[in-house]
Amino acid sequence: MPEPQSTASASAPSQRGTARKEAQEHRPHASSLGMLIAAIGVVYGDIGTSPLYAFRECFGPSTGIHPDEGSVLGLLSLFFWSLALIVTLKYVIFLTRADNHGEGGILSLLSLVLPRRIEAGKIHPLALVGMSGAALLYADGVLTPAVSVVSAVEGVTGIRALADVGIERWVVPASLVILFFLFLAQRRGTASVGVVFGPVMVVWFSALFGMGAYWIVQNPAVLWAVSPTYAASFFVDHGWTGFFVLGSVVLCVTGGESLYADMGHFGRVPISRAWMWVVFPSLLVNYFGQGALVLSRPEVAEDSFFGLVGDTAWRIPLVLLATVSTVVASQALISGAFSLTRAAIQLGFLPRLEIRHTSSETEGQIYIPEVNWGLAAGCMLLVAALRSSSNMVHAYGIAVTVTMLITTVLFFVLARRWWGDVRAGAICLVFLATDLAFLFANIRKVTSGGWIPLTIAACLLAVMTTWKLGRDRVARFLRDRSRPLDAFLDEVDRQDPMRVKGTAVFMTSTQNGTPPVLLHHFKHNQVLHEQVVLLSIVTDDVPFVARSKRVTVERLREGFFRVTAHYGFMQTAKVTDILRAAESEGLHTRSDATSYYLGREKLVVTSNPGLTKWRKILFAFLSRNARPATDFFKLPPDRVVEMGMALEL
Repeated sequence: MPEPQSTASASAPSQRGTARKEAQEHRPHASSLGMLIAAIGVVYGDIGTSPLYAFRECFGPSTGIHPDEGSVLGLLSLFFWSLALIVTLKYVIFLTRADNHGEGGILSLLSLVLPRRIEAGKIHPLALVGMSGAALLYADGVLTPAVSVVSAVEGVTGIRALADVGIERWVVPASLVILFFLFLAQRRGTASVGVVFGPVMVVWFSALFGMGAYWIVQNPAVLWAVSPTYAASFFVDHGWTGFFVLGSVVLCVTGGESLYADMGHFGRVPISRAWMWVVFPSLLVNYFGQGALVLSRPEVAEDSFFGLVGDTAWRIPLVLLATVSTVVASQALISGAFSLTRAAIQLGFLPRLEIRHTSSETEGQIYIPEVNWGLAAGCMLLVAALRSSSNMVHAYGIAVTVTMLITTVLFFVLARRWWGDVRAGAICLVFLATDLAFLFANIRKVTSGGWIPLTIAACLLAVMTTWKLGRDRVARFLRDRSRPLDAFLDEVDRQDPMRVKGTAVFMTSTQNGTPPVLLHHFKHNQVLHEQVVLLSIVTDDVPFVARSKRVTVERLREGFFRVTAHYGFMQTAKVTDILRAAESEGLHTRSDATSYYLGREKLVVTSNPGLTKWRKILFAFLSRNARPATDFFKLPPDRVVEMGMALEL
């Protein structure tokens, strides 16, 4: 069965002009305050829970940094400038302007920078870069829930009364239970629980601010750390040890990519305001509060977050709040993985998967079982194997830094079109320098856990590239078996075959020729329906295509119609909706008198050149296990006719 075509040039100007309006229609309608609170809950959950582990991971035997005054102030300076340069400058000020008709994220950015025409059978270098970034985001989706939930649950180990009864041994089982129920709840959709995301995270950021402010008042000298001279002195004093601690400092900006990826749900203004008014100040005050605490009590450096309340009655409520907040952060990341997967399917990077819509009002509310349980298995295996958040963060930084670097590269390609080489190069050079510094600081973590996300990403990249190359090969095969449509219609005119009542819909990715499944059907049955519809579904390089501009119908001769349906990469096609929309263009069908003809390729692995053998085997496996077109395009199963054909890889 042909996949939806992906094209960078299929959008008509009128479609592009209404795409931004269509994207707005898919966003939840709410007041400015409501949108701001919702953005706090969904967008900033990941980066908002970083204080649980980021500052503490800078100390101890693994880094060689001791909690003296120079080290604490130097680290605080690094935290401040990392958040300012990477999140505020790079993501909030610049990347949120690189929207694809209101939509953000690495695949949206990729669709903006890819050339209009790409040679079939080859993967453009920029596409490879973008797919690598997407693969790393999936790896991040495995790591973030595991690290965040375990970090929160570990807070109970600092309660002396519970530590005496061996509560530490229950941290991993409790984390596994929380993660299991988190992923189990995904099938119900995020619409119902999404209402509480914002308020929970507002309480969380208020707690971060309050705890940090208390300790800053105790030692206001930590505020001097905003000066970059303290960061410079830190590197001078600690040399390479100070440089490699950037591998822990980068944990404070994890989640910055979510800010850009979720832009289509809320818009640039609410996301920017939420960061500048609430999230950024709360994070800074909390990190500086942790620094003030460590200056006063160096012995709590490796438990600096929960040490803000110490072994008091406030610790248990803080652990509970932290656990709920990490669940919210994980939920947002999982939902993002679903959206990323749908975009990858529509762009032709992944095979068809089951996509369930969990809301009748918002198209973005989807659930993909294969992705959900794949992430669940990865998270739970990671927790069971590594058993502590300190062990897991070694695997965390490398995925984040490579993703940030990829985003910078793609943004530079786009910025050159806006501002030219000089200005774009000057701006992106700052981002590139910080990204590379963080990346090289994380290199030594590869052997101690960094290989985990790299391995996950490499496997997913192999799947994406194989699927892309394989589908190109299948498309070329189908084009070779096709005939010019005019020649086929001439043959129909000459033979004047029997015509039966009703409509036959032939789905095809070949817009200019005769679908092989139609040729196959006519050759063997020597009969045609009164109406024959050649239906092509095209994925444009915009997130949403306006409903009024989605379907075009061309009336041909001999009772034939060519129907082309354009969808954005954040939309899911439904064939019955396409036929209803075609009625306004003059094509009238009845659901009880319409049959759908699909081609099913039987792939045979051969020694033919073009693909390596392992790719052929993998592609054949993926094709066999892809969701049937009947399910993916929501076809009525009792009205589908499938016709097989052999294809040698």
